[in-house]
Amino acid sequence: MHQDKSNIKLDDQSLYLNGVLTHNTIPDIQTQLKRLKISRIETLDLSGVTQLDSAGVGFLDQVIEQQFPEAKLTNMSDKHRQALETFTSRNHTLPNIPHAAGLFEKLGAGTYDLRHTISELILLISEVTYWSAVGLFSGKGRRKGAVLHQILLVGSDAVGIIALLSLVLGLILALQSAAQLRQFGASIYVADLIAVSMVREMGPMMTAIIIAGRSGSSFAAEISSMKVSEEIDALRMMAVNPIRYVVVPKFIALSISMPLLVTLSMILGIFGGFIIGVTYLDLTPLSYFTETLSVLTLEDLFVGLSKSLFFAGVIVIIGSYFGFRVQGGAEGVGRVTTSAVVSSIFAVIILDALFSLIYML
Repeated sequence: MHQDKSNIKLDDQSLYLNGVLTHNTIPDIQTQLKRLKISRIETLDLSGVTQLDSAGVGFLDQVIEQQFPEAKLTNMSDKHRQALETFTSRNHTLPNIPHAAGLFEKLGAGTYDLRHTISELILLISEVTYWSAVGLFSGKGRRKGAVLHQILLVGSDAVGIIALLSLVLGLILALQSAAQLRQFGASIYVADLIAVSMVREMGPMMTAIIIAGRSGSSFAAEISSMKVSEEIDALRMMAVNPIRYVVVPKFIALSISMPLLVTLSMILGIFGGFIIGVTYLDLTPLSYFTETLSVLTLEDLFVGLSKSLFFAGVIVIIGSYFGFRVQGGAEGVGRVTTSAVVSSIFAVIILDALFSLIYML
């Protein structure tokens, strides 16, 4: 079997390389080079080299850069010169590796990004608010029946899940509180607790969280998909405002649907408490509903419904914001959809806490 062979020879500060100079022969050449214990050479003669590959070029670069920086390559054939020009790294400058950002650089970059995000959100909110107000009196600039279609998607289709979870939530709250109130003979106050908590807090917040996960994600996914497929750019090319065409129907539809869904959540949550009050606490239906109506006021209803309107706006704005700033393909769509859901739920909880503080003053 034929075997690749190579050898080196030193003659008056000139190193002659002979034979094959490939990845198979490099280890043997390096061993021979160590045995010669060369202190200085001026030229590397390649006239005897019959074959040269990328590993051989790398070996020559290493010899010149690390051992004999004054040495020059001589007597190269055109074929070997072309291989050397193709694979050598000696004439290539490495890019400067950026240094790791320090604490103040990170704070500055974060502040700049926050300012940019806030300015974009303010611009989006102003556009959505303006075109929604215009859209109440004119259907120009959006598809016919778009608002009704969105009401069916975000409102009608969400009735089942919101009704079920509200009923279960009312049952759980009543059951947990009944075990404690029963010990003090205050079972009737279960009606007060369920009524106030469902109308002022749990009904609006739980409904908003469900809508954020269900509809907020679909808003972000739809808009980001349109952005990736360049449908948003196509609308602009046709002189159609994307905010008015895509976002405004969603905003109007959710502003109409959210108070209705929250009202449904309040009623079924109270009904869940009624079931526990009648079956577990031996309350009469008349006493339970009388106590419920006596503790609730128009202010409580106003607080719950006003929260629902703000929550609806937050869900639409955040879903649209992340949808419009998508980058990349399918992976980017998934990423902004997840970010929209997480941010919407976080914003709903923070906004609910702020409203609670404001209404307590």
